[in-house]
Amino acid sequence: MNQNLSPELKRLVEGRHSDPFALLGRHPQGDRVVLRALLPHAEEVSLAEGGHVLTRVEGTDLFEWHGASDQVPERYRLIWRDDQHLEHIAHDPYCYPPQLSDFDLHLFGEGKHWHAYRLLGARVHSADGVAGVLFSVWAPSAERVSVVGDFNRWDGRAHPMRVHGNGVWELYIPDLAPGVVYKFEIRARNGDVFLKSDPYGRRFELRPLTASIVEPPSEFQWRDAAWIEARAKFDWQHEPMSVYEVHLGSWQRGPEGEMLNYRDIALRLVEHAKALGFTHVELMPVTEHPYDKSWGYQTTGYYAPTSRFGTPDDFRWFVDHFHENGIGVILDWVPAHFPKDAHGLAWFDGTALYEHEDPRLGEHKDWSTLIFNFGRYEVKNFLISSALYWLEEFHIDGLRVDAVASMLYLDYSREEGEWIPNRYGGRENLEAIDFMRQLNEVTHAAVPGALVMAEESTSWPQVTKPTYLGGLGFDLKWNMGWMNDTLRYIEKEPIHRQYHQGELTFSMLYAFSENFLLPFSHDEVAHGKHSMLYKMPGDEWQQFANLRLLYVYMFTHPGKKLLFMGSEFGQGREWDSTGILDWYVRDYPFHQGVEKLIAHLNGMYCASPALHGLDFDWKGFEWIDCHDAQNSTLVYLRRSGEDFAVVALNFTPVPRLGYRIGVPEPGVYRELVSSDANAFGGSGLGNTQPLTSEDLPWMGRPHSIAITLPPLAGVVLALDTKPSATREADDE
Repeated sequence: MNQNLSPELKRLVEGRHSDPFALLGRHPQGDRVVLRALLPHAEEVSLAEGGHVLTRVEGTDLFEWHGASDQVPERYRLIWRDDQHLEHIAHDPYCYPPQLSDFDLHLFGEGKHWHAYRLLGARVHSADGVAGVLFSVWAPSAERVSVVGDFNRWDGRAHPMRVHGNGVWELYIPDLAPGVVYKFEIRARNGDVFLKSDPYGRRFELRPLTASIVEPPSEFQWRDAAWIEARAKFDWQHEPMSVYEVHLGSWQRGPEGEMLNYRDIALRLVEHAKALGFTHVELMPVTEHPYDKSWGYQTTGYYAPTSRFGTPDDFRWFVDHFHENGIGVILDWVPAHFPKDAHGLAWFDGTALYEHEDPRLGEHKDWSTLIFNFGRYEVKNFLISSALYWLEEFHIDGLRVDAVASMLYLDYSREEGEWIPNRYGGRENLEAIDFMRQLNEVTHAAVPGALVMAEESTSWPQVTKPTYLGGLGFDLKWNMGWMNDTLRYIEKEPIHRQYHQGELTFSMLYAFSENFLLPFSHDEVAHGKHSMLYKMPGDEWQQFANLRLLYVYMFTHPGKKLLFMGSEFGQGREWDSTGILDWYVRDYPFHQGVEKLIAHLNGMYCASPALHGLDFDWKGFEWIDCHDAQNSTLVYLRRSGEDFAVVALNFTPVPRLGYRIGVPEPGVYRELVSSDANAFGGSGLGNTQPLTSEDLPWMGRPHSIAITLPPLAGVVLALDTKPSATREADDE
């Protein structure tokens, strides 16, 4: 090292300077200029304009030229030969002024730049007619930040960035093309130097590699304009919504076990979901993540579809293909926590930047992950911009926000002394609550028709009520209480169910307190909980009968529906994310029967307003009889306007012949479905002939019918025709 260097130049050469533009580039000195370039590995350097040779500062990789100001333009190119005898020519990044606008930086500092991905990250950019890439990153406590990649041999001395007052660093590198891999090399205040992937990176290398990739502006031609227009007017509260939950990596794979491309998956998945009548698919997180077995819930790339299945435009094609076929796409999105991976957000600039420093606020010990600091404007901005990015850039139809309960409570899964109360002494996470309200307000205003739903497992009030009424502003809430009670009941031997009738009826005490979605999700078929089929008691026939009965109950209970992949054909093995579903079992009659039933239930559910029109209104449900615990039966009514359906469920293996039930109106009733039908793998009991009501009061109704209620089965009946006198009265 040259001992005659000034302290400023010494810091620059050593990679410790926070303002490289103060020294590098073109600097006037009266009527002359000094031009400096820091080019590690260069042997000789000259100016392309004029051919002037730069002189190496002895003992450094710093080169200088002094001359008249009119001998070199403001924007100039350097030519240099490196130690491998390769020649390079490029514009000097350090002769360009700042490219980020003060207004954008101000909005970001206020936490109100809802499209922060247009400010931060790596973007193809042009300055003074020269194309290149503009890099920017938020790292307010860093001493120095550099862009590194193959283009500069991952040498942090080559491209140090300039910093703005709010801690945003930027560097425009002219002549750099899209497709290059890069990271940010950060020097912390304590002298530690480390590499970080881009928090706003829009594409990443395939794991286990972790570098970000400069993604060019998308030229994808969307074909879903009609879908987007209709979605904005979609009356989802009064329309059917049946969701097929999918983990892309284990749904299907190629012949050698390789991951399929988004486009290949879309072709297969659309065909399957469409044949079964699902209205939506929900994807377990496809945000970039390093570890397959995290299922995507430990996200490192909040703006990038995982490269496991292709490029961002491949994912756009995926979504577009679903929309062309009339199916919506929902994405699992995880703002509750993030992993500790060294290349990710953890201790990003050498400090707790995205997380809380105190582990009592900033760490989930159960998951060994970190918690976002929702009180920091820039962090909220990062997350809300991510939500909008998926909704706007990829036309996603909804976000399912994971682990909402863990955000709401400061003492979530913590013992006494392991958490810090809020400023009022309570356990509520006030900053997270404010974040969720703002998330829902911004997304609903920006993307009409897009849904945001909460996986919230507690009794927190008003999750789906508007923020102006004090609610959190979500559209839907997963009904975890219903799911747990129902599975706990159905797993019991039928002889014991008579003592637990309340586990089925309890849900109706709160069914309309929120806009609920009924989930049988991935969480219920993993971690030793068994598949949906093998939760069921009894022999093989009874297991399949119980499963079919459970699905009839689900599709006729108030609330939108969600079913995890494999459950639609009764997979026996517990879900394994490292393999694929047991598609071969669809060759067997019992499994075929379950799949046929799901298709039939989806068709019935979508076609019958009674089963979906008033999912969130008490007027859409009436008990006919919920007290026959001894026989473990339930009879209830679903209705919407003039349309109604009668549901009867038998949770024992005893067939009920001539089982009389009350009905709301006289007339002829027909059976819409019996889960015991031969076509579904049942015994064939049911009500194949129309049933004419009798003027015999029963179950508090003025009319009744005597039905066949098959064993471990559910039947749904609808009024086919009214008596002529009744029709004439209606006409009048």
